[in-house]
Amino acid sequence: MPRFYCDLALQIDDEFKLPDAVHRHVQVLRLNAGDSITLFNGDGQEYQAEVISVGNKSSVVRINQQTLVSRESPIWLGLAQGISSGDRMDFTLQKAVELGVSEIQPLMTRRSIVKLPADRWAKKHEHWRQVVIAACEQCGRNTIPTVHDALSLTDWLAKVAMTENTPGFVLMPGGETRIQSYQKHAGAWLLAGPEGGLTDDEHQQALAKKWHSLTLGPRVLRTETAALAALATLQTLWGDF
Repeated sequence: MPRFYCDLALQIDDEFKLPDAVHRHVQVLRLNAGDSITLFNGDGQEYQAEVISVGNKSSVVRINQQTLVSRESPIWLGLAQGISSGDRMDFTLQKAVELGVSEIQPLMTRRSIVKLPADRWAKKHEHWRQVVIAACEQCGRNTIPTVHDALSLTDWLAKVAMTENTPGFVLMPGGETRIQSYQKHAGAWLLAGPEGGLTDDEHQQALAKKWHSLTLGPRVLRTETAALAALATLQTLWGDF
């Protein structure tokens, strides 16, 4: 059944026009009156709706069922990702959502290729948020992971707080410890660099804030591989894989 994010308050028996972006999807899929779709708005519920009409400019639906459905990870996962260029960042965010990440912090690091003036970061943030929403549509999640505004690594390390139950792991070639060495925790932050990785100084900044240096084997992983491999490993050891 087609599934769409709908940024509206939803309840049973509501009849309304779909937002323009969802209407365009309905048109592309050539849905007709009487067809069923699934809507979600990030409140943890799924809403089954019937298409009432499809016109050139709008589609009307009626909600006929509401169900609380959780496909969230049993462990909390945060990803602090050095901003990479082009499709690499989009790919990382998309797959991180599929792997159950709860919170995403884009980071401007020394080796980040993407350099934008202040007035363009808001547009980039909204683009990343739409990537995350589309990933939720695809993978069945009914809670939208938080995408924070981009910060410098130094500023973010100064404000984020590690806890005993939610340690932080910085991914670095030649890291000191394997994930399997740690006992299960309620969650974890992962810090991954952009193309070219983190500098030695940035690595030391994280270690000074009580982050743990983590190895992902002897091979150097691409920026779009490292965090995803670590997320999948944590889900296997502590989560729902």
